[in-house]
Amino acid sequence: MVATQKDASHLGRKILRVQPLDISGKDAGEPFLALDSLDAGVGDEVIVTQDGWSAGKAIHRAGATVDAAVIGIVDTVQLCE
Repeated sequence: MVATQKDASHLGRKILRVQPLDISGKDAGEPFLALDSLDAGVGDEVIVTQDGWSAGKAIHRAGATVDAAVIGIVDTVQLCE
């Protein structure tokens, strides 16, 4: 995602298109945009917060106009019964 103009609080941050997944890894819901706070890459499975306060805190810009931010990169998934 490339934005030629964006809010000053987003400068220096990548904007990622995120596809929600279900527990089996299949698409679940509509894709949305999130600011990257961890330098995630294409194909990475990530953890995203959609809480505005937490998202602003994750990008180290409290009060920023942001709804979603990447807060983790998934290494492995282990399901427990």
